[in-house]
Amino acid sequence: MSDFNFGGTDEESAEIKKLNADVLENPDTFENWEKLVRAAETLEGGLNRNSSPQAIATTRDSYDRFLAKFPPLFGYWKKYADLEFSIAGTEAAEMVYERGVASIATSVDLWTEYCSFKVETSHDPDVIRELFERGAASVGLDFLAHPFWDKYLEFEDRLEAQDKIFAILARVVKIPMHQYARYFERFRQLAHTRPLLELVPPETLDRFRAEVEADNATFQTGPKGELELERELRTKIDNFHLEIFQSTQTETTKRWTYESEIKRPYFHVTELDNQQLINWRKYLDFEESEGDYIRTVFLYERCLVTAAFYDEFWFRYVRWMSAQDKKQEEVRIIYQRASTIFVPISRPGIRLQYAYFEEMSDRVDIARDIHTAILDRLPGHVETIVSLSNLERRQSGLPAAIDVLKDQIALPTVDIFTKAALVVQWATLLWKIKGAVDEARQVFENNQQWYLESRHFWAKYLEFELAQPTSLATEAEHYTRMNQIYYSLISKSRMSLATKKELSNYYLVYLQERGTKEAMTEFLQVDRELNGSVSIRRDRNKNIPVTDVSSADWYDLKSQKRSNRSRRPVSIQPATIKPDASKSLENGHSATEVDDATLRKGEMRYSTYFQQHGDLPTNAQGLAAFH
Repeated sequence: MSDFNFGGTDEESAEIKKLNADVLENPDTFENWEKLVRAAETLEGGLNRNSSPQAIATTRDSYDRFLAKFPPLFGYWKKYADLEFSIAGTEAAEMVYERGVASIATSVDLWTEYCSFKVETSHDPDVIRELFERGAASVGLDFLAHPFWDKYLEFEDRLEAQDKIFAILARVVKIPMHQYARYFERFRQLAHTRPLLELVPPETLDRFRAEVEADNATFQTGPKGELELERELRTKIDNFHLEIFQSTQTETTKRWTYESEIKRPYFHVTELDNQQLINWRKYLDFEESEGDYIRTVFLYERCLVTAAFYDEFWFRYVRWMSAQDKKQEEVRIIYQRASTIFVPISRPGIRLQYAYFEEMSDRVDIARDIHTAILDRLPGHVETIVSLSNLERRQSGLPAAIDVLKDQIALPTVDIFTKAALVVQWATLLWKIKGAVDEARQVFENNQQWYLESRHFWAKYLEFELAQPTSLATEAEHYTRMNQIYYSLISKSRMSLATKKELSNYYLVYLQERGTKEAMTEFLQVDRELNGSVSIRRDRNKNIPVTDVSSADWYDLKSQKRSNRSRRPVSIQPATIKPDASKSLENGHSATEVDDATLRKGEMRYSTYFQQHGDLPTNAQGLAAFH
């Protein structure tokens, strides 16, 4: 493979090989793809029919992979079609155009170019007209569709098909678009020369004729001539057309508010301005409120060319579509497009919702496969593992759910912090689904030694015990458990001082709200140990106090024995970042060393994708991040 020639000179082939490696290493980097395509295009001085098979194959492969990765790039589809035309002729170019309009059906520019190409390369007016009609169905409603409609009219002008021209104009004058007035002016002028039967639908013409005849019957001077009756009939029809114009004008004005704010109507990999997203939200709100299904779908499709990498619009589209009657397959297609093409795997929320949709549709195997596919690319992704576990719980019961967690915990590729979160989920299932509090507590107790750096583990352990109901008879036992968890956290865990302080608040609240007469003594001791300067702290090697309310004994964690020594608070050992010597002291306290990456991972907080869907900002400025 090292001697494989991509075409061109040895230097050109070596450059293609290097650029291919760059693309494989960073497939999401747009600039790498652009460099690869440009280099392939210029092999052997530019491709043509006489280029080598290697150069042609390299260029096709570069374009195919590039446009599979970024399908809405209409300009590159046009370049690819031109390239194929120069290499292999009309049929090859047409195949590229077909792939292009399938990938970006709402592109006015691409449809216009495709139809122009067809006009120049085909001699069958019916075939050309059929393609124009496909384009009209795809982009005819676009606010800036005038280049397409102009090309369609130009084609019919060449054929001097006045009836066809008038029929096209009759459709266009009803569409709210930027240049609606220009089309209406031509339509109105042409209407003077067209037969009455072409001007309005037959039922409308019959109604107007009856009105004119009724008016004529009231005159005392005798019946009017046929020409005069037609003139009056045309006047009525012209007034009818003016009403259409006024309606289109009104609808255009409504949309102009939003259309004028669209600064980037095409796809690009760079972020959009926040104001652009706000405008799209408002525009979609407006079109949905208008209640026109076809126009709303078209606007969503336009939006998802511009904002293809923003999850919120895929979620919005699929939610809106699912609210329409009998649109299950349309919903599925939206999920598939978002999941397989546009939304990066690093943001798997839309894929998880797709899995829930398939589960709802009784396609449980597909739902499992979606979860598995995510984990193939994101091994150890906590939200996905928990989601899969709950899928199995719903479909096969609690043991199957716990097996999913155990299998993931056993994997060597899953890091210790992910395992901590999965152990928490395991205990939670035993507690909340099975109702086995003692089993859940055993899971926490047996695993605490392994997850000394995990904030999530210790927070959930405290929350678990705090949530257990007690009574006057059992509160002493409950206090002992809380006391042991708290002082294990303080003395054994390897988290930052800030995190230990934060988690200590659970214990302080417990002492305040559920403590006995002596609780405030311990409250103040804990506060002093947490927030006091180093000069008032005790030796860190002393025993850790764990109060037993009934006996006032204390618990020595090293010897695992009771002691009746006087009360003495434990010294906190905060973890700090190893590389930075300045962080070896926090608030005057000495620290044990924990490397930077471990500290950050240990303090990770887990949430679900739908918990992150908060209220969208209405006045944000600057660029909007994709996630």
